[in-house]
Amino acid sequence: MNTITVIWVILTFFIGFIIYLLPKVDRYLALLMAFGSLVYGFVQILAAEPLTLRLLDSFGVELLVDQMSGYFILMNSVVTIAAIAYCFNTGKKAFFYTQLTIMHGAVNAVFLCADLISLYVALEVIGVAAFLLITCQRTDRSIWVGLRYLFVSNTAMLFYLIGVGLVYQANHSFAYTALDNAPVEAIALIFLGLLTKGGIFVSGLWLPLTHAESDTPVSAILSGVVVKAGVFPLVRFVMLVESLDPLVRLFGVGTALLGVGYAVFEKDTKRMLAFHTISQLGFVLAAPAVAGFYALTHGFVKAALFLLAGQLPSRNFKELKTIPMPMPIWIALVIACASISGLPLLAGFGAKILVMKNLLPWQAIAMNVAAVGTAISFAKFIFLPREWRPDFKFKTGLWMAIALLLSGLILANIFYLDAYSPSNLPKAIITVVVGWSAYFLIFKKIAIKLPRVIEEFEQLVGVMSLVLTGLFWMVLV
Repeated sequence: MNTITVIWVILTFFIGFIIYLLPKVDRYLALLMAFGSLVYGFVQILAAEPLTLRLLDSFGVELLVDQMSGYFILMNSVVTIAAIAYCFNTGKKAFFYTQLTIMHGAVNAVFLCADLISLYVALEVIGVAAFLLITCQRTDRSIWVGLRYLFVSNTAMLFYLIGVGLVYQANHSFAYTALDNAPVEAIALIFLGLLTKGGIFVSGLWLPLTHAESDTPVSAILSGVVVKAGVFPLVRFVMLVESLDPLVRLFGVGTALLGVGYAVFEKDTKRMLAFHTISQLGFVLAAPAVAGFYALTHGFVKAALFLLAGQLPSRNFKELKTIPMPMPIWIALVIACASISGLPLLAGFGAKILVMKNLLPWQAIAMNVAAVGTAISFAKFIFLPREWRPDFKFKTGLWMAIALLLSGLILANIFYLDAYSPSNLPKAIITVVVGWSAYFLIFKKIAIKLPRVIEEFEQLVGVMSLVLTGLFWMVLV
């Protein structure tokens, strides 16, 4: 299995680079690599024992593949296949599929890494590929958003690299386990880089504009997959260095509340989805032991929602209330929203139950508030007007992508059938009913526009500095 893993990782990058030379089969090669990841992810989820592969005899450079890696890899593969299906007949050039495949391989590499220096290389590749995908429209707006993303990403990774140097200086190892004996400032710097890269708490406020202004399939990839590359290492740290568990959980709770707080008031569809990505990443971090399954379901849902939001006649919820949408689009939206809200029969229900069962007592109230906020946010989609249109036709690529993602939400129930117990079902339904009631009685009537000053380019690095200061004292305590 070690040899298969190495070949799989290398082959993804190799195919990614040669796609540009073979434009007539670009989509098929990209699909081939994504299907390869699909098979590999399933194998790792079902594997009895984790796989460890030391790449160097010293320095702590190694790979670690277990069930949690399998969930994240499966998520990456399915969302990538859906994005390719969506773009299949849209005229995307070989350049697009090249960057998509390279980024797919780099994200998978993050899910395999167990050392800080390999992680740095993989994250930097993701940053470059994401920048090229964001700017692929070649408009002034997309180029500015891409450059803004690249600047924030590179600044964050500079902090991270300094932290890695301090860890190596103290332990002569790049292994994640070296964090157990690392200086306070090293942990603070590494966490700042990953929190920013993953869109966590206030360090992630670059995310709404970037995800909202990108091309529809790029938004689906960024929100469904790419941000998980910054979150996964934090979860892995907790598995290997138990002392970091309280810090990661605290950021999970804060992120869940911050994201949903913005989402319930947001009037732009894509920005609302982007803020909710921040919130859902908080759920991933709040219960690290079950992060894989929650990340899997969130990736499916968020990719589907971004693809569907791109088909709506407007991005403004106020305007959408006056324009009935085609019934097939509405049905697909309702299924995705029901899953992320935690309603039964969809995998989001099991994922949310699993997270709630793995919370510590001090997290419970805040995370239940975030769960109610999720139901409030997505009520804005569920209760939009709709109508049957005899002349409406689903685009083939969109239909294939949505069918794949929503089928995944149904089939993924098999990973946690224990969620369907008499005690869990009423709790989930009550949470959603409370959220919908709050939407109709309160939030539907409120027109509050939250300030965007903290999202401005000039503020983002300043926020990083404040977070770094806070991290230093939190780690010290």
